[in-house]
Amino acid sequence: MDGNGRWAKKRGLPRIEGHRRGVETVRRTIETARDFGIEYLTLYAFSVENWRRPEEEVGGLMNLLEYFLKRETSTLIKNKVRLRTIGRTEDLPPKVRRELERTIAATADFTEHTLVLALNYGSRTEVLDAAKSYAAAIAKGDVDPEDTSWQSFAQHLYTADLPDPDLVIRTSGETRVSNFLLLQAAYAEFVFLPLFWPEFDRAAFTQAIEDFNCRERRFGRTGDQLTAESTDTKVATSHG
Repeated sequence: MDGNGRWAKKRGLPRIEGHRRGVETVRRTIETARDFGIEYLTLYAFSVENWRRPEEEVGGLMNLLEYFLKRETSTLIKNKVRLRTIGRTEDLPPKVRRELERTIAATADFTEHTLVLALNYGSRTEVLDAAKSYAAAIAKGDVDPEDTSWQSFAQHLYTADLPDPDLVIRTSGETRVSNFLLLQAAYAEFVFLPLFWPEFDRAAFTQAIEDFNCRERRFGRTGDQLTAESTDTKVATSHG
């Protein structure tokens, strides 16, 4: 979710106002994802690098996160949306952690839709944490050191029980991934939009999904193989 500050600057507003408008976009995006039947929506809300920003802005972002959780928990419950987090959330301010824990507990039983907030998240720190956890599991004898499969290692990522993303959308016109789900997005489709995050609306989300649906996802195979598999599936269905 990129471009809040630049959106505000372009309008002569303080950066924090851009972040406030970005919170409104979060609500619209959650609603749109639910309307489309999207089961998992991950929002990159605060990176490990964002601590480098001015202290006043960081404090404002934490206050907005707390405000969002207090205001939106009832809506998440009403719409049966489960909240999850990825990242080093233990480093967040205590008041934010309390609200996160409260909302996560209140929505824990929902399974149809999941909202994942990436907070104090960075893919490189995730890999470091996973490697440490993996090594500890091997030392305890819980993991066979000869098992070097991706599936085994992936169980130690923050996203161990979450599916890999199919589509990654970045706003603000930047064409980089900025340390977001680098391993999990190995086969994701990417859409880069010129819109600032406060401008991201239902129409833009819909267009991104339509773009995604037009792409051929081969996962290392050829287009001819996919065509043959699709034909075999249709034949099996027609005879079933």
